[in-house]
Amino acid sequence: MKDYYYFLGIPQNASAEDIKKAYRKLSLKYHPDKNENDDYFSDRFKEVKEAYETLTNPERKRLYDQNLGSQQRNVKSILPPKIKNFSASKIRAQKDEEITIYWNTYDADLVKIVPLGLEKPNGERKIRIKEFDSQGKFQILLHATNTVLHKTVVQGITITELTGHEAGAEEGNPNLNNPANASQAQKKETTSTRLVSLIIFLALAAVLIWLLFN
Repeated sequence: MKDYYYFLGIPQNASAEDIKKAYRKLSLKYHPDKNENDDYFSDRFKEVKEAYETLTNPERKRLYDQNLGSQQRNVKSILPPKIKNFSASKIRAQKDEEITIYWNTYDADLVKIVPLGLEKPNGERKIRIKEFDSQGKFQILLHATNTVLHKTVVQGITITELTGHEAGAEEGNPNLNNPANASQAQKKETTSTRLVSLIIFLALAAVLIWLLFN
């Protein structure tokens, strides 16, 4: 069963005015004409329109609330929400460069990514950052909420802006843009250094033993 309150980003005790305000805001944000008829925004627009039409009709809303309440009692988790993973394909990027955001949550029935909006508990999204702040940063926040417990956990990702010069330098060293790769490369370098040191030590020891017995 679809959660229309989730689509509109409002609590279940929201007033009729709150429902209208949420619909006006989201319908403008997701309208296909403003998003180059992107399928993602078209689907979100249909969802918020469907939610609005149901929740503003008193009889349909009454029946919907009854069915939703029954489902929530049977389905919703009573465990605190958790964020297993929230990451980005790049943490350093230029304006309008494509970045993929990944997330995975547990026991959360309301998931919101700022500034993207409401999302599914698990998934991925491709984004392009149009503007960074004055310090060359762009922050993305994941809010995972369990509405039964009224508990929310938050995790953030900070994307740092790359200048043209820095971008060229990173093309020659892709490890700079991926912390995992950089760490792995550093570990390999440390291991290689230790191996060379051990070989030199053994060679010196062998020479010293030869001198002592000859």
